[in-house]
Amino acid sequence: MNMMDSETRVSVVLHFNTQQAQDHRFERTLKSVLNQGIQPAEIIVLNQTENITLPIQATNVPVKIIGGNYQTEGAYLNAAMAVAEGDFILYIDNQLNEVHLKRGYLAAALLMTEKYPLLGLFYSDYDLIDGTQVKEVRLLKHHHGRLRDNQDYGKVFFISRAALKAVGGCDQKLKYKCLYDLRLRLSEKYELQHVANKSGGSLYEVVAGEQKHNVFDYLLVNKESQREAEEVLTNHLKRIGAYLKPGMGYRKRPGLNQSYDYIASIIIPVNRRPEFIQTALESVFAQTVQDIEVIVVVNGGEDDPTIGEVQRYLPGGDLYQSDKPPVRLIVTDINNIGFSLNLGVKKARGRYYVQLDSDDRLKPDAVEKILAVFDSDEYIGTVIGSYEVWEKKADGSLVRMEAIPVVTHDEWTDENGRNNLLHINGAGAPRAIPIRIIKEMGYFGINDEPYARNYGEDYDLILKISEKYRIGRVWTPIYEVVRHSGGTDHSIDQATIDRNDEAKDYMRLLAVQRRILLNQTKA
Repeated sequence: MNMMDSETRVSVVLHFNTQQAQDHRFERTLKSVLNQGIQPAEIIVLNQTENITLPIQATNVPVKIIGGNYQTEGAYLNAAMAVAEGDFILYIDNQLNEVHLKRGYLAAALLMTEKYPLLGLFYSDYDLIDGTQVKEVRLLKHHHGRLRDNQDYGKVFFISRAALKAVGGCDQKLKYKCLYDLRLRLSEKYELQHVANKSGGSLYEVVAGEQKHNVFDYLLVNKESQREAEEVLTNHLKRIGAYLKPGMGYRKRPGLNQSYDYIASIIIPVNRRPEFIQTALESVFAQTVQDIEVIVVVNGGEDDPTIGEVQRYLPGGDLYQSDKPPVRLIVTDINNIGFSLNLGVKKARGRYYVQLDSDDRLKPDAVEKILAVFDSDEYIGTVIGSYEVWEKKADGSLVRMEAIPVVTHDEWTDENGRNNLLHINGAGAPRAIPIRIIKEMGYFGINDEPYARNYGEDYDLILKISEKYRIGRVWTPIYEVVRHSGGTDHSIDQATIDRNDEAKDYMRLLAVQRRILLNQTKA
C-alpha cells in the first residue's frame, strides 16, 4: 500500500464540548488536523448534541457529527466507527487536553501501515506543553507483558478499521477501561507499533500541566475502576491461554515436617540508614512471637555507619538483651537488595522469611498473624499482609498518614489474585515465604532481570510462587511503611517510573509465557 495512494483513506475522530469551543482549544486541535500534508478523508466529531457550529469550516473535508446521550466512551467510539469510511481511524483523545498534530503526522502514520502490514494500532511519543516549558514524553514500546491498565499510550491513536471490526470494536459496557480493553484485544491479533522521538521529533503536542508522581496514587483509584480493570485483564488472559483457573496447579509446601531453629527469620537489607535501623529492630523485639531471629544485611561496605548501630544489639553491645530475638549481622560492599536478601536467606535458620525494610516497622502481632495463615492451609506458599503508610516528620516523629487508607490489596482474591497481579505493581506487605520455597524458585532477583535496579526484587518470585501455591492474606494492618525524604517512594521522576515499569513488565512477559505452557501441559 502506497502511503500517498489516494485510495488509502483516514477518518479523524475527535471530541467537542462547549468549553473547548469557548477557549479555542478545539479550534487549535482541529486546525492541526486540517493542516496535514495529507488530507484526511473525513472528520468525525463526538458531541453530546448534534446541533453544533464548528469554529472552522472544513470546506473540502466532510464533517460528521455524532450526537446523542451515549453513556460511555466506548459507545461514542463505536458510533463513530459505524459511520467511518476510512481504512484507518485516527482517534484524538482531546476530551481533557488540547492536542496539536504535527503537519507530517498522517504521512508518518501511513508509512507505518506500509512498514507493518499487520498493524492494528500505532502510537507515538509526544511533547507536553506546560506554559512556556516543553517536555518530551517518551512512551514504552509495546510487548505482551504490557498488561498494566495505567500504561501510557499517549493521546493519539492510529487504528486499522479492519482490525477494529475483527475484534468487535469497543466494549461499550466498560465505564473506565474501554481503551485498555481495546488495546489488549488488538494486541492478540495485530501488531501495536510505536515511534519514539528525539529533540523535535515528536509527532504531536499535548497542552497540559505536568503531573506529579506518587507511588501511592493507585490507592486512590475507585474500586469500581479497579474491578473493571481486573475483568478486562482476566478476559484477555483467558483468550490468550494464560489464565490460571482457581486452584489449578497448587501443591503442598515443602518441609512441613522438618524442624527449624526458629519459626521465622526476619531479614533486613539496609544501606547507610543508621537513623532508622533501631526503630525497625525494636519492632522485631516487640513481636508477640519470640521464636524468631533477625538478620541485618548491611550492604554499604565496612564503613557503612549502620554497622555500628546494629552492633549495639549484638552480645556485648549496650542495647543487647539476651531474652530478645537474636540479631545477626552480615556486611557486604554491594548495594543490591535482592543479593542482600539472598545472603540472608542462605544464612537463615528459620522456617519462614518475613520481610522488613530498614525504614519500616512491623506491628507487634505481625509474625503471629502470618503464622496463623500458614497454619490454616498447607497449600499456602506465601502470606502477604496489609499495611499503613506513616510519615517521618522533620523533628523525627512518626505520624500516620490518614489520607492514605490501609493498603489491603483487595485484588488479591483467592479466586483470581494470581491473575490480577499481572496488571498491578504492588503485592502488599509484609511478604512472608518459606525459606525452602525461596530456594526452590531460584531466590530473589539480583538485578539480573532487564532494567531492574534495586526494584521489584521479589515480584518475579511472587509471580512464580503464585503459579504453584496458594497466596494467603492478612487483611488487617501488620506493617507500617514509613515515608521520608530519603525514601524511594517519597519523590519519583518519570525516568525512574519507566525503568521500574520496564523491569516488571518484562517479568510479566515471562509469567505470561510460563502460564501458557502450564495450561498447554494441563490440557
